[in-house]
Amino acid sequence: MLAPTVAHLSFVRDDGQPLDFIPGQFVQVHFEYADGTATKRSYSLATIHNHTQAPGDAVEIAVSYVPGGAATALFEGLDEGGHIEASGPYGRFCLAPADANARYLLIGTGTGITPYRAMLPLLARAMAERGVEVVLLAGARNPGELLYGDEFRAFAEAHPGFRYLPCLSRELPEAGSMHAHADVRHGYVQQFLTEFAPDPGRDIAYLCGNPNMVDACFEALKEHGLPVPQIRREKYVSSK
Repeated sequence: MLAPTVAHLSFVRDDGQPLDFIPGQFVQVHFEYADGTATKRSYSLATIHNHTQAPGDAVEIAVSYVPGGAATALFEGLDEGGHIEASGPYGRFCLAPADANARYLLIGTGTGITPYRAMLPLLARAMAERGVEVVLLAGARNPGELLYGDEFRAFAEAHPGFRYLPCLSRELPEAGSMHAHADVRHGYVQQFLTEFAPDPGRDIAYLCGNPNMVDACFEALKEHGLPVPQIRREKYVSSK
């Protein structure tokens, strides 16, 4: 478990083929409700994409467990080696090769942080090759719900052009704890956009997570002058 209600799960295709993907893409898991009605859920791929996926390579997703949720019942009932039906990868929530921006503003809440984990090798390359800066604002209620926080902090320490800012709405880390850092903020991610003075001349923003956050940040970024093509969005709809 990544957090009390979030599981980190790994899967391998059972047909011997690789599941290669572009960081930022997602897979859809297909299953049935108790009454037999077909349904599906989308999950961003969290795998750190630092090589071309080969046959037998696992891909990873983060799954939020919702009390009474049909998808939760599916995943909680899986034994190691169990099967799910899935399709993909899908989506265009990806870094574009033609991007010429000076900075990425990456904003995520909950499991919406997973695409940015997959992007880390590409971000490192962009920082090295064209000097791009990266700001990652990660929203959670408390330190225990920060997903992949240790990895993002280690990446920030190894890459001076990358800043990782956990935005904790309810509980801050205790002084001296592993999560205590000068870049921790108290509040919601959208409250701290102004601190970074979004600039249409240099920024491309990514928004991933709950719809209310995505909508609020989208409007705030537009007020700062960012045109819609420079704001890339992926909403996670919580559903039972």
